[in-house]
Amino acid sequence: QVHVVESGGGLVQSGGSTRLSCAVSGSIRIIYAMGWYRQVPGKQRELVATITSSGSTNYADSVKDRFTISRDNAKSTTALEMNSLKPEDTAVYYCNAQINRINYWGKGTLVTVSS
Repeated sequence: QVHVVESGGGLVQSGGSTRLSCAVSGSIRIIYAMGWYRQVPGKQRELVATITSSGSTNYADSVKDRFTISRDNAKSTTALEMNSLKPEDTAVYYCNAQINRINYWGKGTLVTVSS
């Protein structure tokens, strides 16, 4: 069994910064990719950023140069540093871990950016 737990988020002012963290625990051998996705009501969940076990990263165009994803393979954790936040970044952010070609998701954490 695999558990994915996010932390961080909350209310942030426009232009501010916040950091999300995610810890993966359980029956883990190798986590191929870890990532962050976000969703607003009425819209599909969208990719924010991903990072592979070798450190290759991928970002949505809307967050490039503002968000930074990182991971600690030894601790099975990932973090998302979010800077220059905009009201349109308001969403529930979900952590994802790909293990043995299976996607595991956290329950999400809400980030609200006030204008």
